[in-house]
Amino acid sequence: MLAKLKPILKKLKNPHIVNLIGTAIMQVLNLVQIAILFNYLSIETMGVWFFFQGTIGLVDTLRAGLITTAFITSYSGTTKERAAEVAGSAWYLSLLITGIFVIINLVYLASSIHIKDGGLDLFLKWFGLVFVITLPSFIASCVAQAEQRFDRLLYIRAISTVLSITMVLTLILTKSLNLNTAIYVGFVAGGVTSLMTIVLGWARLGTLANKSITTVKALFAFGKYSVGTSLGSNLFRYSDTSIINFMLGPSSLAIYNLGLRLMELVEVPLRSFAATVMPPLSAAYNQDNKYHVIYLLKKYAGLLTILLIPVVIGSLLFAEIAIWIVDKKYLSTEAANVLRVFMSFALLYPVERFMALTLDAINQPRVNAIKLVFMLIANVVGDFVGVWVFGNIYGVALATILPILTGMIISYSWLQRYMKFDLWDVYKIGWLETQWLVKDSLAMLRKKRETASDT
Repeated sequence: MLAKLKPILKKLKNPHIVNLIGTAIMQVLNLVQIAILFNYLSIETMGVWFFFQGTIGLVDTLRAGLITTAFITSYSGTTKERAAEVAGSAWYLSLLITGIFVIINLVYLASSIHIKDGGLDLFLKWFGLVFVITLPSFIASCVAQAEQRFDRLLYIRAISTVLSITMVLTLILTKSLNLNTAIYVGFVAGGVTSLMTIVLGWARLGTLANKSITTVKALFAFGKYSVGTSLGSNLFRYSDTSIINFMLGPSSLAIYNLGLRLMELVEVPLRSFAATVMPPLSAAYNQDNKYHVIYLLKKYAGLLTILLIPVVIGSLLFAEIAIWIVDKKYLSTEAANVLRVFMSFALLYPVERFMALTLDAINQPRVNAIKLVFMLIANVVGDFVGVWVFGNIYGVALATILPILTGMIISYSWLQRYMKFDLWDVYKIGWLETQWLVKDSLAMLRKKRETASDT
């Protein structure tokens, strides 16, 4: 499959399109893997698996949030020597962080005290190994983003996921699939992927000798604020996960996550555009072009909002069909309505996400970090109130709107200090950009048809 994709990706010069295709492919592959697990593991087991994966993802945010944005801004557009220094310093800092995780892991394993909750116990047994295994592929992904090699980023992600799916199917055929073997699959797939990045030189392991303590400190100084942004974003999901797991049980967590995972298709364009818009936003800021910074914010936030409208409408109308495709036994649960609730709020995501991205680009990660504290508080309070009022996962799903609105209000208020702009302009420019996009796409199709008819 990757061999067939390679010539296609080479022809596509626009990094937005390449990254969008890659992100979409990965989202589909992840959904396929989760759908398989949903069909062959019990609802309660899936809840434990989601809690384990969610906790791993939360802790990984400490590493990714501390290093990724700082790495990209320091590495992009620099000399070969400076790039090697940044990569080596990122390796050094990542090894320190991973070492701390391993020590904590070993202390728990050596202890006679073990937590009764299945998902949390599994996490504390294995998370150190997970971060050792995934370190090379993590650095390779950072390098690929900084160099805008989104084709390479797709290969890194796809190899791991395709291997996971293949091994899960093998376990099903041999009737060996259970919670533990499903987790072991992740170890093997992650290890093979990391080994591939080392062998191909994508992980830049050799640059460790070029590390600079000054650069290590600089990466940490920037990352300590941006990690708050990443950690806060993941804490929203994880606070939902924890509250559902401990107050409503693993089965409710599985049902909630089914609706959530389907909603994450909305994040495909958000993630891909966020990765490719950061460099031009930073460039406009470095050139002191405030107008262009805000224009880019309006353009992409507005464009994605308009493009999401038909997706949201379709999701509201056909939620049961989406659930049935994954596993029909969840049709009798709240999963479809949870999906509808999430999709109802989805049109607010692009504006909130791109305002946060703009704050990072104009070197204000501290504002994002403070904002996310308030968003997290709103989310946790909303979750507890929602569970108390509804007594089920609807309360947690409905509470999602509180942190989104909190983030939008704080980001918009601060960006007004940087440059005054009207929030309504986001949607006006987004509508214009959508029209231009449609016209350009139709023109390209007509040109291809004319070329084909001539030949």
